[in-house]
Amino acid sequence: MSKAIATPSRTKEILETYDLFTKKNYGQNFLIEPGIVEKIARSAVISDHCVVIEIGPGIGALTQQLAYLAQKVIAFEIDERLPKILRETLAEFDNVEIVNQDFLKVDIAAYVKSYTEQGYDVVVAANLPYYITTPILFQLFEAQAPIASITVMMQKEVADRFSAKPNSKDYNALSIITQYRCEVKPLMKVPSSVFQPKPAVDSAVVQFFLKKKQDQIEEEPFFAMIKGCFKQRRKTMLNNFGTFLQDKEKAMQYLESAGIDAKCRAESLTLEQFIRLYEVAYGS
Repeated sequence: MSKAIATPSRTKEILETYDLFTKKNYGQNFLIEPGIVEKIARSAVISDHCVVIEIGPGIGALTQQLAYLAQKVIAFEIDERLPKILRETLAEFDNVEIVNQDFLKVDIAAYVKSYTEQGYDVVVAANLPYYITTPILFQLFEAQAPIASITVMMQKEVADRFSAKPNSKDYNALSIITQYRCEVKPLMKVPSSVFQPKPAVDSAVVQFFLKKKQDQIEEEPFFAMIKGCFKQRRKTMLNNFGTFLQDKEKAMQYLESAGIDAKCRAESLTLEQFIRLYEVAYGS
């Protein structure tokens, strides 16, 4: 077993050997605390027959630990400088495949299907760049693919929104839409001090388990309704929902039928209440 990549000395050695500098436009911050990387890998690899899809491996800190535990790791890296370096830093592993491609352009469903048909659990793991966290996660959520779990590190502020509960400052439309699609499990907080270069904010690791799609709900109008109800956070449900429907009288009628106080705010409603409101407003 070679030395962990996620240490200050090994990271420094790799960066100097390859004359590598971080690219701000790719949001690159390298983890330099091996204990945290090991914990993430152990959380991500949920069985002894896992294939891991990793997004943004960087210089391979997490990839290395995933490779010790998984049957196979497929790492998607957008930075054209890194595949050659990764093949050298991870040379001891024959179960790592490096793909130099923008993950947002990948047919993720096809990748997942090819391995689930062979009997593998397919999971996703990533230390996500802050600027692209939500687009990547929603690509995964919308892929209609049997992904067993998604374990990602992201900006703590964003992580707090994904797992937020009603009547909290972080609870918003993103919280509800995500929790409609997934069971959200916060795993750990990660201080900015364990990255090189050090970012301005702390991070957190969150795990998502996709829920089965509810056939009676058409997602586009459901999500549009939720966003409309949060349009102006300090306004009541009657005001926001009425504006969304462009009919305040009908909004009042629907809220009453759903058992929702018209004077409350969207931040106080549970996912189940939003589903009930949708069924009243859009049900046949």
